[in-house]
Amino acid sequence: MPGTLYIVATPIGNLEDITLRAIRILKGADVIAAEDTRHTQTLLRHFTINTRLTSYHEHNERAKTAQLVARLERGESIALVSDAGTPAIADPGYRLVVEATRMGIPVVPIPGPSALIAALSASGLPTDGFSFRGFLPARKRERRSKLQELRVDRYSLVVYETPHRLKESLDDIREILGDRRMVLAREVTKIHEEFLRGRISEVIGEVGGREIRGEVTLIIEGCSDLHHPSEEALHEEIAKLLADGLRVKEVAEVLGEKYGYSKRQIYGLAMDQDRNVKS
Repeated sequence: MPGTLYIVATPIGNLEDITLRAIRILKGADVIAAEDTRHTQTLLRHFTINTRLTSYHEHNERAKTAQLVARLERGESIALVSDAGTPAIADPGYRLVVEATRMGIPVVPIPGPSALIAALSASGLPTDGFSFRGFLPARKRERRSKLQELRVDRYSLVVYETPHRLKESLDDIREILGDRRMVLAREVTKIHEEFLRGRISEVIGEVGGREIRGEVTLIIEGCSDLHHPSEEALHEEIAKLLADGLRVKEVAEVLGEKYGYSKRQIYGLAMDQDRNVKS
């Protein structure tokens, strides 16, 4: 009989968040596959867990998956953990789960902490539906392209971001999604836990002069208008606002916020129409 692959959620900060079941599984497994063995060893020492460790991370998962599946087929039980939170959720593990299920090996989740769920639950933004996209692309062009795809999604958007890319990403989010409500959750469950709430522009102002450290989760309000106007209707609305005396920049701000479009996109359309009217 094959062994069992356990997907074990571990604390994202506060060690008290580990479950009794997780401790039992970690103690009883034949081996623990960890994203960073040194990091996980700290957790194991705290709970007096002496199970052997083996590394399983993004740089070795292709080769290591075959080795771990072979051990499972021999009847060993393996507990998979990431550095923090739930494995395979924006963390290594997906490839191993796919291979284990393909081979008919039981895969058992041991639920527990998850940064995205913890941050979303305390955000105060709609939780009846949400879109989780892991980390936004590191390259500016790819990141802006991804945000354009997400622009009309009516559900709350949850993404992770690194401190050194945070300010640049927030600028792109505001420009492409509009100045929506958002929450920045930092160091959730840790000593310096912080939630910043407000419009995207307000959060940008909050972090502008600070050095941001630690794990960051962003929750952004979904698009509030499900019925985006046709291009013809959008041109008509631009023309009406221009006729009412609004400047091109003001038109871009009004319609960008109203429909969740990029203000730069509306600005370009309004400039073209304004030139046509004057010529």
